[in-house]
Amino acid sequence: MSLKKSGVDQQLIRDLAGILNDTNLTEIEVELGDLKVRVSRQAQAVNAVAAPAPVVAAVAPQAALAAGAAPTVAAADAAKNAVTSPMVGTAYAAPSPDAKPFIELGQKVREGQTLLIIEAMKTMNQIPSPRSGTVTAILFEDAQPVEYGEPLVVIE
Repeated sequence: MSLKKSGVDQQLIRDLAGILNDTNLTEIEVELGDLKVRVSRQAQAVNAVAAPAPVVAAVAPQAALAAGAAPTVAAADAAKNAVTSPMVGTAYAAPSPDAKPFIELGQKVREGQTLLIIEAMKTMNQIPSPRSGTVTAILFEDAQPVEYGEPLVVIE
């Protein structure tokens, strides 16, 4: 890293920004001696709005086709009924790759029934249903990494 009379090397910043784009990171920080450079990007509002879209379509397809406010209400209801990930790990829809999934769209589930498995630190954790109801949306794909608090299933 080199300092110029005008400040920090702009090519360094461009290189760090390129790394952000290539790796889908939101922030990167480099420190060398007393020079510390942090490059970050804010999450785009489009991503925040687009994420609930599958929920709206799965919960009420008619509402998704209706005018303006209806999808927002459906998305809010779906978010309220979402089962979120209690940990960071990899979500699996079935107990083994060749087995039938624990749940399917439209299936009725009872409280305590296993919805999916999250593997964390080589431990398989069964995620139970917090309530009885009908599965109206499955928001993860098999073997997908998930974050803490990420909505996984909607049960109404």
